[in-house]
Amino acid sequence: MAVTEASLLRQCPLLLPQNRSKTVYEGFISAQERDFHLKVVLPEDLQLKNARLLCSWQLRTILNGYHQIVQQRMQHSPDLMSFMMELKMLLEVALKNRQELYAPPPPPQFYSSLIEEIGTLGWDRLVYVDTCFSTIKLKAEDASGREHLITLKLKAKYPAESPDCFVDFPVPFSASWTPQVNSPQSSLISIYSQFLAAIESLKAFWDVMDEIDEKTWVLEPEKPPRSATARRIALGNNVSINIEVDPRHPTMLPECFFLGADHVVKPLGIKLSRNIHLWDPENSVLQNLKDVLEIDFPARAILEKSDFTMDCGICYAYQLDGAIPDQVCDNSQCGQPFHQICLYEWLRGLLTSRQSFNIIFGECPYCSKPITLKMSGRKH
Repeated sequence: MAVTEASLLRQCPLLLPQNRSKTVYEGFISAQERDFHLKVVLPEDLQLKNARLLCSWQLRTILNGYHQIVQQRMQHSPDLMSFMMELKMLLEVALKNRQELYAPPPPPQFYSSLIEEIGTLGWDRLVYVDTCFSTIKLKAEDASGREHLITLKLKAKYPAESPDCFVDFPVPFSASWTPQVNSPQSSLISIYSQFLAAIESLKAFWDVMDEIDEKTWVLEPEKPPRSATARRIALGNNVSINIEVDPRHPTMLPECFFLGADHVVKPLGIKLSRNIHLWDPENSVLQNLKDVLEIDFPARAILEKSDFTMDCGICYAYQLDGAIPDQVCDNSQCGQPFHQICLYEWLRGLLTSRQSFNIIFGECPYCSKPITLKMSGRKH
């Protein structure tokens, strides 16, 4: 109790007990450099769920609309200090929302200068603008005909304050900005030109990824955004390669690892090590992978994706929380795939399984032959 009292005094120094039994507290709660008067009346058992909260009219006005949340927190908070901390956070949110709601509109020149800038850029490049002119979306095409979008969140002090920029790039996009009114560096035109330059610098990367998407069966991600640098490509039934392409050096050897039964992926790993000297940055990533691995990727024209997407043998689903089966029984007569988490839970439940660090040894749920699961930190 003494620890709780000390913590309460530290967190809310302006809220003090008014009697010896400490059933009445009165004082102030502080948020955004403002103090608000309140009083908390506790029952004799000090249970907060039966307490009464008395607020000043200013505090009551700000928390208008949050009454149900305040009541809920009083019902579930273990002690007064926890409740006061939650009330303080709620008050911060309420004040922030109130400031945004009643923020004065920008001056007329804010709108006139924006309309002029959009006109200079070209209205055909405008995809979206909200009624407040605080969110603007612009589009651009790269040399290969791909369309790209940039979303700008403008602030009330624009152009003295830089807008927030959102793009679907595999690398960070940070537009340079000079916080001066009427500066050529502080305009939509300047940001758009930097956006175009960034698009052209990433053209080679997107060319590489598009060729992979068009000519191979990509298992993951299903609908890759332009920012995605990884692809999991089917090599055959229950065997695939995961590659991570460097956006700045897209034709260099990417990070690779194979997924599948050991007797299938080990020969591929040997070929990769043996032929790595054949990698030619002048060729495409796809052509280099064919040369180095001495394989042809399954053709999209004659095969369906379902030819490579067997369901997990434990949960009987293909997708599980975004993951697809990537653990395969090494028995060539079986070859059943499993989700990593499904196989982990299955093997943990067997008395005959044993674990060494992050490796579990057990039996395949289908053929009962030995199976090994190495738990990885990769997120699927």
